[in-house]
Amino acid sequence: MIDFTEEQIERYSRHIILPEVGAEGQSTLLNAKVFMIGAGGLGSPVAYYLAAAGVGTIGIADADVVDSSNLQRQIIHNQSRIGLPKVESAKQTMQELNPDVKVNTYNYFVTEDNIREIIREYDLVIDGCDNFPTRFLVNDACYFEKKPLISGAMFRFEGQVATYKPHVYKEGPCYRCLYPEPPPAGLVPSCSEAGILGALAGAVGTIQAVEAVKELLGIGDSLSGKLMVFDALRMEWKKLKLRKDPGCPLCGENPTITELVTYDQSCELKFGES
Repeated sequence: MIDFTEEQIERYSRHIILPEVGAEGQSTLLNAKVFMIGAGGLGSPVAYYLAAAGVGTIGIADADVVDSSNLQRQIIHNQSRIGLPKVESAKQTMQELNPDVKVNTYNYFVTEDNIREIIREYDLVIDGCDNFPTRFLVNDACYFEKKPLISGAMFRFEGQVATYKPHVYKEGPCYRCLYPEPPPAGLVPSCSEAGILGALAGAVGTIQAVEAVKELLGIGDSLSGKLMVFDALRMEWKKLKLRKDPGCPLCGENPTITELVTYDQSCELKFGES
């Protein structure tokens, strides 16, 4: 267990007094390593809250730069950082908030050639990407590397969060149990075409951060095998049960996917804005 400084005791005091966390749990967080896909709408609240919580090492992958159209929802960036790589902007904000946190930046896209090597160094993965090809790539890589995956996505006024860890729960589904294959390119609009409620990113991303802290600490009920769906217009959260698909091409009884697959990046995800 980490020997806390007086400053750390003060900083994390509200965690430490929680019986479910305590000093041991806070020490666990400070030793934890989380890898994030995306420093956009979902990545912003996730990164902010994980840094505030004292997660010791946070890796962020994103190849984009900050644009003025991002600022309506991507709260980790600001006007003065337009044109700066998103990962560098996020790192600045996180380390200004909490100097305890080490931020590893990956200013490039994750691909089938690099993702498995990257995520091997982390305890869990959080996906906040904006397209189907990356979402499937991340799911498959986490399955092969036996890493818990916390997936979040949103579209217009709706969002969803799920945790996938079929390597832990044999009856637990993976992302492909829900969506076996990406839809045809152009079937659904991107969020730049359909729009997105900015504050929705905060609601969905914060749930991802809560779920990540719980997974790291091993407390509470996991969202594995469940899908949280949020409708902002009706202000309703629904928890749906997800079942493992015996015919899943990745984690099913007779898998046909035994290595990473790359899909056409032109395919947009209906639930997947960053």
